[in-house]
Order: sequence, then C-alpha cells, then structure tokens
Amino acid sequence: MGPQHGYGLARRIEQISGDRLSLNYGTLYPALLKLEQEGAITSEWGLSDNNRRAKFYSLTRTGRRQLERQTRDWQQTTAIVARFLSKRVSLPRIRSPEFTSTESRAVFGRAIALGLIAPPPLDNQ
Repeated sequence: MGPQHGYGLARRIEQISGDRLSLNYGTLYPALLKLEQEGAITSEWGLSDNNRRAKFYSLTRTGRRQLERQTRDWQQTTAIVARFLSKRVSLPRIRSPEFTSTESRAVFGRAIALGLIAPPPLDNQ
C-alpha cells in the first residue's frame, strides 16, 4: 500500500476489518502526528482523488522495522492466548516465567484474572 491520506487510511482499516473497526478522527490524526514525530512515518501534502488538498502518509524504514517487530510480538501473544482458549490449562509451578515481551506478561496475567487458566500453585516454603 502506497502513501495514503488520513481519510483513506481510516476507510482501509474499516474495509480490511469487515467494518468491525471504525476510527474516530480525533484519535487517528493525533496518532499519525505521534508516529511522524517518532520517525515511523513521513507526510507530504498532495491532492486527493477529488482534487482536495490532503496530507499523505508513508511508512519509513524505521516504521517498517517497528511494524515487523510489533507484528511478531502480536503473533506470539495471540498464539499464547489461543493455546489457553483451546482448553482450560492447569499450569505447573512456575518460579520465574520467561517472557520476551511486556505484552505476553500482560496477556498471561489477564488470562489468569479471567479464569481462562489456573494460576500456578503457591510455594509453601
């Protein structure tokens, strides 16, 4: 996907999600500004399909690397959740779980809080 203006990005997200996600412009444009300030995207003024002046956004190399990293983290997190949702799991005692991301730790904690998995037994030592 090439450069897109904010309205086009919002419509694309709605289209890909099957109209299950709808972006509020009060949320979208501050997020785009933040991404631009972080160097993840660049912007350039141009004309939209209906000849209106619009700001077009493009992903930078930094942004692409960040997207790839966050995609891997998300896939890992959803795989963990899918395993827990496939059946109720009773975990063995865990002294120091090894997680590679903050998101994974948060998902593990939420799964316990929601009763999707049993917490590890407490040590009586």
